[in-house]
Amino acid sequence: MAHKTIIIDDELLARKRIMELLTDRNEFDVIAECHNGEDAIGKINELSPDVIFLDIELKGMTGFDVLRNIHSQKMPIVVFATAYDYYAVDAFNNYALDFLLKPFKNKRFHETLERILERMQHLDYEERMKGFLDSLDGNLKKGHGSNTKKLPIKQDNKTIFLNTDQVKYVCASSYYAEIYIGEKKYVVRDSLKNLLHQLTDHQFIRIHRSTIINVDHILELVHSDYNEIDIRMNDLKLFRISKSYRKDTLTKLGIL
Repeated sequence: MAHKTIIIDDELLARKRIMELLTDRNEFDVIAECHNGEDAIGKINELSPDVIFLDIELKGMTGFDVLRNIHSQKMPIVVFATAYDYYAVDAFNNYALDFLLKPFKNKRFHETLERILERMQHLDYEERMKGFLDSLDGNLKKGHGSNTKKLPIKQDNKTIFLNTDQVKYVCASSYYAEIYIGEKKYVVRDSLKNLLHQLTDHQFIRIHRSTIINVDHILELVHSDYNEIDIRMNDLKLFRISKSYRKDTLTKLGIL
């Protein structure tokens, strides 16, 4: 019998890629796809899958939050997908858990599937997963983990480390991101989603598909007559809060 499988990722292309790679593997039966954490928690508790492919960075919560809310009788085998959480990669190895470091190659994916089939025989999986989550919580409380104080970026033939407290805002520009510190602008070839994952301190908020701001550099909110809200930064730069990010932004600012 094929192992019931759920794919959880907020990016459609990422879900489609995993689905396509599983097409020729009759050991796995994809019973659901989820694009956010709340949906994932509901589907896991309802369907009790054997395997889940879980993106760490989901809108509104992390993949770890999803696991902490699983109430089904059996913990599924979890394959984590990650791009930047270096602490988590070490923890995965320490607890013999599976992960895919994005972007991953087909060969790496199929090697992971073989390990999943082998792990089905291990009876201590739930205990190892609990130990992993406990260790993750402990490290985050100590101030370690993915809370990045220095942001490494490539500039020409060097990698420089930016102090995240000094980052005022980050703006998308085509395939690039522009990071603003003081009067300087650093241009990197990266997505805002990946950068936000590195800037996991609570003061960074995505207010628009093309804008991340540091709340410590906010001067004021500006309300227009057309029910629009702008954020004015300390350097007087004005950014619009898009409707899709408004509720989350105002909640994090303590206004809702």
